[in-house]
Amino acid sequence: HDSYPHVTLSNSRRSSSNGTRESDGVSFFIIQGLTSLGDKQMILFVFLLLGYIIILGGNSMIIFALTDPKLSSPMYFFLSNLSFVDMFYTTTTIPKMLSSFLSDTTTISVPSCFLQMFFFIQLGITARGILTAMAYDRYVAICNPLRYTSIMTWRVQLLLIAGAWSFSTICTFPATIMALCQPYCGPNVVTHGWCDPSSVRRLACADTSVDNIVSLSSALVALLTTGVLILSSYVLIGISISRMGVTERLKAFGTCAAHLTVVTISYTAASFVYISYRVRIIVAVVYAVLTPFLNPVIYSLRNKELRDSIRRTLSRFRSAVSATKDINTVS
Repeated sequence: HDSYPHVTLSNSRRSSSNGTRESDGVSFFIIQGLTSLGDKQMILFVFLLLGYIIILGGNSMIIFALTDPKLSSPMYFFLSNLSFVDMFYTTTTIPKMLSSFLSDTTTISVPSCFLQMFFFIQLGITARGILTAMAYDRYVAICNPLRYTSIMTWRVQLLLIAGAWSFSTICTFPATIMALCQPYCGPNVVTHGWCDPSSVRRLACADTSVDNIVSLSSALVALLTTGVLILSSYVLIGISISRMGVTERLKAFGTCAAHLTVVTISYTAASFVYISYRVRIIVAVVYAVLTPFLNPVIYSLRNKELRDSIRRTLSRFRSAVSATKDINTVS
């Protein structure tokens, strides 16, 4: 990290050009990102920029399309919430990463760093919680079709979404608060694309063994709880489908295909946290874009009703733009 004006233990004992003192520790962190890629940075910059534009555009289009009264089933309610979470999930990290490619050093204040850390993890777990709610919705639709409307009431849908947000907050809060309470007196270079918890903990001036245990435990609880519930839903769905005829089986599988694809990609990518540290950073950056990017694509391709609604929304948008142009021309 010699190319960065990082805060060292020696200069933290006096007032420095970075505005740090031993009494208050570092006042900001430097996000190293993927500066070691050299000329390849611009390739990643273009990839992230295009991905971010498509994520915002695709997920916004789904949210607007799902305001269509014809799409009033619980599945579409959960999908609109997932799109909302995906948009903000990527917004917590990608804009800062994009700016880092255009400047020599990218700094982030200590409070902003921990806010970014909290919301990145919390929104990621919330997305998995919503995927779990969607798995339960598919289970009820296939295994209890006659009772579907009486079970999946508006109150139940709201409770499932509230549960996803509450669960993610409970899983994220302890590790984030413990990291925030640690002293940081230098160095202050975060060797990641954003304020990743494990990367920030390496900069603490105190023992972080308890923090590591709490963070790992929270991650395992979040992954295993949602993973087991989704797997259980699909095991029961599989048993129910095996008792159906060929036509019903294909129809039932068609209603689950998009969700199952998204879940598979999400949990497969999450398993890459155990590979080498350098590769893990690259995978983390790609994963931060990949899942929110693929969600609208997969659901749009697999769902005719959603595609039709998107076409109607685009048609209304074009009509509104044309009407505005006509008004401006007349005036």
